[in-house]
Amino acid sequence: MFSIRSYPSLWNEFLRLQNEMENFLGDTSKLVSRRAHQYPTINVWANTESAMVTAEIPGIDKDDIEVNVIGDTLSIKGSRKPEELPENAKYHRQEIVYGDFQRTLQLPYTIDAKKVKATFKHGILTITLPRLEAEKPKKITVKGL
Repeated sequence: MFSIRSYPSLWNEFLRLQNEMENFLGDTSKLVSRRAHQYPTINVWANTESAMVTAEIPGIDKDDIEVNVIGDTLSIKGSRKPEELPENAKYHRQEIVYGDFQRTLQLPYTIDAKKVKATFKHGILTITLPRLEAEKPKKITVKGL
């Protein structure tokens, strides 16, 4: 009788070790990569009249968000409060990050701070940032001589 034995490759052994570490510590690789990116994640659109910024900030009360505009710089600050666990409970896995956050970005032009509008619905912060009137492009009529 022949018996077939498979020997694990070095890569398979590495994956097995990684799985054991994730089971022991929780999957920290996803948490580390998420922290490495800036938070909150944002999208920015701009045209000659205004810019619009949307930011994903789920699980936060609108009163815990602060939006500031100075010149061409937008700052979004806030805090995510940790959830309260029931008595004698402990985390089995914790991937949601809690605490203070701040995101600052430079926009393509100076903003008219008096006309900025911010709304917060379903965890999405939407900020409309009108361009300062003095900096909007002006069409100049060319006259012949």
